[in-house]
Amino acid sequence: MIRPDLIIFDCDGVLVDSEVLSCRALSETLAVYGIDLGVDQALDLFLGRSVTAVFQHYEALGRAIPEQFAAELKTGVRAAFLSSLCSIEGVKSVLDGLRIPHCVASSSDIDRVSFSLSLTGLSPHFDTRLYTSQMVARGKPAPDLFLYAAESMQVDPRRTLVIEDSDSGVRAGKAAGMTVWGFVGGSHYQSRNGKAIFGEAGADRVFERMADFWRMDQ
Repeated sequence: MIRPDLIIFDCDGVLVDSEVLSCRALSETLAVYGIDLGVDQALDLFLGRSVTAVFQHYEALGRAIPEQFAAELKTGVRAAFLSSLCSIEGVKSVLDGLRIPHCVASSSDIDRVSFSLSLTGLSPHFDTRLYTSQMVARGKPAPDLFLYAAESMQVDPRRTLVIEDSDSGVRAGKAAGMTVWGFVGGSHYQSRNGKAIFGEAGADRVFERMADFWRMDQ
């Protein structure tokens, strides 16, 4: 693509290597309510989705989850992040070199995004340019969040590049009329075929190392 006017980064799995940690916390929290969900299943079902999607999924199956589940999950995720969260290898160098406006658009809530970026030292790269599913009517794979972020940043969606690690995020970006690159360098893709997943979702490019961010032959 031509030089974008805006780059939108997803947070989990793109900036921070959090997906396995959060899906493990999800699995453990659901187990409290007698729901058996393995980490791989959690990745398949909820990667890139908000906690609302979890509630909706089990409600549709007749397994309604109590409201306190969200707070319990948040506690579990926070503990896991404090113990083990790291930034994605090479992403700090990418951000240090960026001379293009950029922001975050995440399915996670604003507290979790802020906590993740602060914990990994990435907060200064984004300041208050954080947009989450709480701010729109429909989360990913609907385009609402990306369109909201572009509007807030006063940039044409067609001049916007999205960096995503999930099928739902790629579909959301494409539905918003944006160029989307799928990133498969997170630990959650060690045993998953990210290139095939993103190819089916319509990603314009798939790459696995932040060191190759601007290498279009990758």
